[in-house]
Amino acid sequence: MSTNVKIVAILTAKPGQAAALRALLDGMIAPSRAEQGNLRYDLWQDQADDARFVLDELYRDADAVAAHRASAHFQHYASMIAGLADRLAITLDPVLIA
Repeated sequence: MSTNVKIVAILTAKPGQAAALRALLDGMIAPSRAEQGNLRYDLWQDQADDARFVLDELYRDADAVAAHRASAHFQHYASMIAGLADRLAITLDPVLIA
């Protein structure tokens, strides 16, 4: 039985990079949601700091995460993100969810 995988990424734009970060993140939404193993891909913005964004991702299983990370849109994101933001990503397994 496969287990869903959730990823929560907190991205804080480097000075002067908030608009570029937002554009990069916006470009990830449609292709990520279209992936066969993607169950959820939502972008949130911090109410207290408009330079901070949260990606809330849910995948069918670890293979779906691997496919996401191998995709052209993720590879583009990976090549750009270090110059635009500080990033913390947490990969989670379900414990008790509704």
